[in-house]
Order: sequence, then structure tokens, then C-alpha cells
Amino acid sequence: MIEVQDLRKAFGKVQAVDGVSFTARDGEITGLLGPNGAGKTTTLRMLYTLMRPDSGSIRIDGIDALTDTLAARQHLGVLPDARGVYKRLSARENISYFARLHGLSGTALRTRVDAMITLLEMQDIAERRSEGFSQGQRVKVALARALVHEPHNLILDEPGNGLDVMATRALREFLRKLRGEGRCVLFSSHIMQEVAALCDRIIVIARGRVVAEGSSDELRARTGADTLEDAFVSLIGSGEGLAA
Repeated sequence: MIEVQDLRKAFGKVQAVDGVSFTARDGEITGLLGPNGAGKTTTLRMLYTLMRPDSGSIRIDGIDALTDTLAARQHLGVLPDARGVYKRLSARENISYFARLHGLSGTALRTRVDAMITLLEMQDIAERRSEGFSQGQRVKVALARALVHEPHNLILDEPGNGLDVMATRALREFLRKLRGEGRCVLFSSHIMQEVAALCDRIIVIARGRVVAEGSSDELRARTGADTLEDAFVSLIGSGEGLAA
């Protein structure tokens, strides 16, 4: 479970995140939905400890991520906005490198890397250098790296960006599988179809604030909209005073 309370972050005079609070629960897929520049990526970077907030609290499975950062990281798998796949390494070598960073070695490391390659159906690219991989193949490698240490919580920033139809379908099924295992999945997106298809709960962010939260049906009922897209436009256009 990921618990965020009154998170704030400014860059000079720009208040990028302005009091964000929400909970991403175990066994659910939670989506952060907002327009470009809403503060989604900044919020996620603070959650996975790449960036320190100006104020507020973050708890990962009950661990204070600001005071016990290393312990919190062990409970997190992260797919950042910049995939960062090392082009000179093979898919297997990329995954193994991150496994070592998480303290795995020897038989345990090889077992986990093999399990990730099988789980994500990467046998055909496992020994290939990552240079020249398609976007879908790079996402697979990045997901494997994020999951190799078996974290309970997964954070993904715009995971569907650049994926074709088949890769998007495969990603959705994989995330549903993680949800079925009782894991906590949190991802950001501005793609309505992706959010509507996957999310049990949606957090709508605009101008650095949470302006609404609930299921797709709840957000549509709240605004009287027929689609999630129409509900989203209504919510972010209404400004303050919408936080659930």
C-alpha cells in the first residue's frame, strides 16, 4: 500500500505539487490522471524517492519513505518516464544488473532473472543487445528490472507511451495479473482508454492538486458525463473545491 499525505513540491515560484493526498491500495490498480504539467510525474518521482518533497509524508507498506528510504525502495518496483535501458547490454544483462543493485546474487539472481524472462515472454530477445529494441521490447526489459526483486508495490509513469496495439494489450493483461496477486499498482497516464480499461480507482490531478477521485463509474456519475473523457474535462475545468 502507498499512502501519500499533503505532498508539496515547488521549483522556484512554480508550485508543481500543492498538497496532494491519496492512498493506492493492495489488490487494486490506481491511476493518476491529469493533463500535461499537472504534477503527475513530479508526484511519482517523490514517491519512488528520486526527489524529496518540500513537505508532506509518504508511506510504503507502512514504512516512512522520507526517513527510511532504502527500506522503502525494497518494497517498490519502478518504471520511470525515462526507461533508461542500457543499449550495450543484453536484455538479460540489464535485468541482472538491477537484480544485483537490489542485493541478489548467485543462484537466487539467476532464478529471478529467468523467471522474469519467462513471465514477460522475452526468450527471443533475452540474449540480444538492447540497442535496436522496439518500444514494446524496451518496456518489457524495464518492467522486468522493476519486478526482479519481487516488490509488493509497482509505480509506472506513462507505461503505454509509444506502444502499439498488441503491446498495449499485453501490458494491460500483465498489470491485471499483478493486481490478481494482491499487489499495489499505481500508474500515471493521460490516455483515457488506458485508465478506463485498467483502473479500480482514479486520482484526477490538475494544477498540482487532487481535484477528484473514485472509480470511472463514480466520476461519470458525479459529473453526469457519458464517458470518462467528458467527466475528466468537466472536473479539471471546474477548478478548486472538487477534491473528494
